[in-house]
Amino acid sequence: MGAWIRRGGLAGLLMGLFAVLLLAASCGSSGGSSSAATSSPGGSPKKGGDLVFARTGDLIAIDPTAIADNLSIWAEEQIFETLYTVDDNGKGVHPALATSYTLSPDKLTWTFSLRPGVKFSDGKLLTASDVAFSINRARKSTLGLGYIDSAIKNVTAKDASTVVIQTKYPWAPLLADISLFTNGILPANFGGKSQSAFFQNPVGTGPFMFASWTKGQSLKVVANPNYWQAGKPYLNSVNFTSVPDDNTRSLQLQGGQAQIDMSPPFSAISSLKTKSGIVVTLFPATRIDMILLNEQYAPLKDVHVRRAINYVVDRKALVSAVLFGAGQPANSYMPPTLLYYDPSLPQQVVDLAKARQELAASSYPKGFDLEFMTDNLAADMSVAQIMQQALKPLGINVKIRTIDVNQLFTTQGKGDYQMSINYWTMDIPDPDEDTQFFLSSAGGGNSYFTHYSNPVMTKMIAAAAKEFDTTKRAQLYAQIQQLALQDLPQLYLFYSPFPYAYSSKVQGFFVTPLGNMHLENVWLNK
Repeated sequence: MGAWIRRGGLAGLLMGLFAVLLLAASCGSSGGSSSAATSSPGGSPKKGGDLVFARTGDLIAIDPTAIADNLSIWAEEQIFETLYTVDDNGKGVHPALATSYTLSPDKLTWTFSLRPGVKFSDGKLLTASDVAFSINRARKSTLGLGYIDSAIKNVTAKDASTVVIQTKYPWAPLLADISLFTNGILPANFGGKSQSAFFQNPVGTGPFMFASWTKGQSLKVVANPNYWQAGKPYLNSVNFTSVPDDNTRSLQLQGGQAQIDMSPPFSAISSLKTKSGIVVTLFPATRIDMILLNEQYAPLKDVHVRRAINYVVDRKALVSAVLFGAGQPANSYMPPTLLYYDPSLPQQVVDLAKARQELAASSYPKGFDLEFMTDNLAADMSVAQIMQQALKPLGINVKIRTIDVNQLFTTQGKGDYQMSINYWTMDIPDPDEDTQFFLSSAGGGNSYFTHYSNPVMTKMIAAAAKEFDTTKRAQLYAQIQQLALQDLPQLYLFYSPFPYAYSSKVQGFFVTPLGNMHLENVWLNK
């Protein structure tokens, strides 16, 4: 899961929202979907120009097997490419470094033909040995998202242009899995260098190549003269700068020091849209925010308690307050932008009477004490306060515990919390990734740190990943989504888009629902 950016600025909205959340009457949670647009090329692409991409922080590492955060992922994807890459709609893949594949009748052997003539940025030809080295290295990695490759048995080079991937069992998400950034292709044996030396000046097949990295400040990449897509990239360079302050990024964009602002706060969207020479786009995303319920804490292991808590969450009000209307309430752990999302699922509602009924049916009918752990960002602290007020009528006394934002994920992973908040963005265009991580006791993430375990759920998830018939897969994922809403290991709050603001001179800029961006298609209209 890639780390994204939290929202700030809820001042003046909390008191009104507290009142809404305490209403006993049931109300619907329907909401409009995020607006979307892209920067359409104006005229013929022009070569040249240096793009400054102001982002909310710096990358952690360049090694694709050692990262799981979006700031690292979306930068290193400009250097390393995969056999297949994500479609623009985020629901499938298409060829990149490979041109095609065949699948054996037993669905255990995938044979890929490599695109001829592809070179690394140092001019050396890409071969199947490079691919086998890279994916075998990725699947053995204990860092980042190496677990995505767990179905792979081995990867071999049949000849210089043919790669064979064998799986341990039939595995439908394989194409999506190899599109993961972790499986980015680099030279076999690091081109004869040590791993450490290689990543100080990495070599890939991507549209850009490494120029310099000042940790904590900026990563600069320059055009790869050996790029396999003729005439691309258009830009001379891209400089990914670390600018954590929202206002500073906005001022840099307006002043021309930067051409793209990664994440303007939702509270500033309306104002930015009125600025001359600035385009604001809310790209449809796979982001979902949720509340985690740790079942190691006895009251939260009771499904009636979880259902009671769920009935007091006013998602429509949260969308209005936190996203300023730029999103929609969640009714599934899957976002609508993801393959196999079930549009027939009912919207979740606020109903204090039903909340009381569920709590009465639990082992804690009079309530209990509960700690809500949140990071120190304004929006998340506000959600914690909102939940504190909303749960009072049930006799659930919430104490808020605040920790640094950089410690949130790690602390949740250790199980050192009772109730908390976090989010998710997809890294592959297949629901196996989040389904395994959120809901399967065999998925490796302790059901997103909640310790939820339902053998029926785990069995269905395994069956869905091994099912190649798309109709049957859709049916299985529909059943999984329905069961998730019954069991509620997490409380799904809302879906939000990826907000970007950029100069009107920037052309061809597009972000997929997974957050990927092909900067080789971007050019500057000077």
